[in-house]
Amino acid sequence: MGSGMLSIGITGIQAAQIGLETTQHNIANANTPGYSRQYIQQSAGIPRLTGSGYFGSGTTVDTVRRAYDKYLTAQTFAAQATASEYQTQLAKLSQVDNMLGDPTSGLAPAMQDFFSGVQQVAANPSLVSARQSMLSSAESLASRFNSMSGRLSELYDSVNGEIASEIELINVYAEQLAEVNGQITRAIASTNQSPNDLLDLRDQMVADLNEHVRVTTVEDSIGNFNVFIGNGQQLVVGSVVNGLVPMTSSSDPERIIVGLRGQSGVVQELSESLIEGGALGGLMKFRANSLDDATNTLGQIAASLALTFNAQHALGQDLEGLNQTSSTAGFQADFFTVSQPKVLASSTSAATVTASFLPPAGDPATGNFKTNLTGSDYVLRGDGSNLTLTRQSDGKAWTAATVAALNTSIATEGFSITGSPTANVDYLIEPTRDAAKNLQINSAIAADVKRIAVAAPSVTSLGSTNTGSLEVGQGTVSDGYSLSSLPTFTYTTGTTAANGTFSISVAGAVTAYYADGSSVSGAAVSSVNRLNGTSELARITYNGISVDVSGLPAGGDTFSIAANTGGVSDSRNAVKLAALQTQNTMEGGKATFQGSYASLVSGVGSVTRQVKISGESQKALLKQNELARSAVSGVNLDEEAANLIRYQQAYQASARSLDIASKLFDTLLGISN
Repeated sequence: MGSGMLSIGITGIQAAQIGLETTQHNIANANTPGYSRQYIQQSAGIPRLTGSGYFGSGTTVDTVRRAYDKYLTAQTFAAQATASEYQTQLAKLSQVDNMLGDPTSGLAPAMQDFFSGVQQVAANPSLVSARQSMLSSAESLASRFNSMSGRLSELYDSVNGEIASEIELINVYAEQLAEVNGQITRAIASTNQSPNDLLDLRDQMVADLNEHVRVTTVEDSIGNFNVFIGNGQQLVVGSVVNGLVPMTSSSDPERIIVGLRGQSGVVQELSESLIEGGALGGLMKFRANSLDDATNTLGQIAASLALTFNAQHALGQDLEGLNQTSSTAGFQADFFTVSQPKVLASSTSAATVTASFLPPAGDPATGNFKTNLTGSDYVLRGDGSNLTLTRQSDGKAWTAATVAALNTSIATEGFSITGSPTANVDYLIEPTRDAAKNLQINSAIAADVKRIAVAAPSVTSLGSTNTGSLEVGQGTVSDGYSLSSLPTFTYTTGTTAANGTFSISVAGAVTAYYADGSSVSGAAVSSVNRLNGTSELARITYNGISVDVSGLPAGGDTFSIAANTGGVSDSRNAVKLAALQTQNTMEGGKATFQGSYASLVSGVGSVTRQVKISGESQKALLKQNELARSAVSGVNLDEEAANLIRYQQAYQASARSLDIASKLFDTLLGISN
């Protein structure tokens, strides 16, 4: 009996001692990140068979387990990845939002100052000081475009650097995970017991990894965590690591993306859309969804401003009487200079392909020029038979057999393509990416403000002996106009005073427009009816010069079109330049410059607010998941204190049983003596 009590007491002491050690281990790691509460699992010892039946042999500590729920842990990992992604996005978006929306250093005040300068010149066309003021405001506007584009370029560089840093950190965690995987599998193989602290360490590494990129894990039959990124790309398989590599995008050499190096050493380029979650996913999403859009839209505004302003400026006449028809060199058609669309090939051996902005469309009578630029990037690819251009913003594609045919199809996009694309090579076309960065003032105009084309190149005048109520406008010109052999129009009445014709003194290309929208034209029209049926003549266009006509002339009344030889105080072209501020010049005539910029500011602000709200919501969800996981795995110090007392009492009770067994044994020895 004594020996049985002794052995049972010893098992009780051992179990209580292990329980005390486990409890103390829990208390010591109460604040250790990722630690899971441990507890001992006991079972009764194998009973002894006696003549009186089976008698217990004490207790056995089978193992030490950790309180763990793999589903709650996986949910926490996923929430952590999303929360980190939103946090990274918000940090970057806030910089763009603050820059674009700044009431003093944003684009809106600079653009307003520029058009105010144009209006001052329109009011005082002969004043060199007004022209100088316009030039200064134009230079400030170009500088604002340049500086804002430069700041966005810095963000591109920053994102590239941070992507490389994140990849380096991810590789460090992957190496550590692979090492811990090996330690765990060796421990399980040698003891057939779970190394709880190593398992917690691995879980914490996966949690830390999810702060940098979203990963999924699958546990294999021997206890390894196989770690995957993207849509199943292997990052860690057992103790083997397929490291990530920062690499230059095959389609954009200015863009750092993620590559995956396999065991063979071959690096696979991963699509940006595959990288989700964590800081790395946040950087990728910020660049693809916000930074690209902000840069392209800013460039879209800069290019549209330059193209439309230049188109109207080219129709003017400078202070020295020079215009695009002048035989004397020196006329400056372009007020702004802007870089043409950028084309990047995925192969260095590919044939050269270039792109050019299309001239803006417009009605010279109203001066409402407009561009069709979208602010999207495009990818051109040929298969040897056909060429396909894909708009990246929405996936819309155009296919044609030749570049010429393709240009006809994509005229709505505001640019054209030249060259012979190499088959199976991707050409990334960025029409507006660098436009804001490279916007400048024409150096000739910057050096001599008299070159600003403020006046109109033609004038109209009524005959000095007119007796009717004929009225004519000063007229406008369209690109390619001619100032040679300008006509005089003489009115001859017909059966009634109203039913007459304007005879033309010289032959030329004439189009007559009537109030009902109808028109008549010819290469050598010698006369124009005042009435087309019952519709009254509204405008006559002659060799690219358009003149509004109204009123009822008397027989013999005349008006003439002539070159503007004394236009020092003429500001008709400046008025049209100033009017571009409020006209729908962008997106095919759907938005103004400032309206488009306001949409950009509003869009970035809206995304920033959305990411902020979503980030706060995700933080709350992460907190809930952490609390739920902590309820299962966390250490409760009050509970552990109670366990200390419980195991202490069990220890003391087992020790007391040993004491009793010892005394009984001593008594038996005394009897035998």
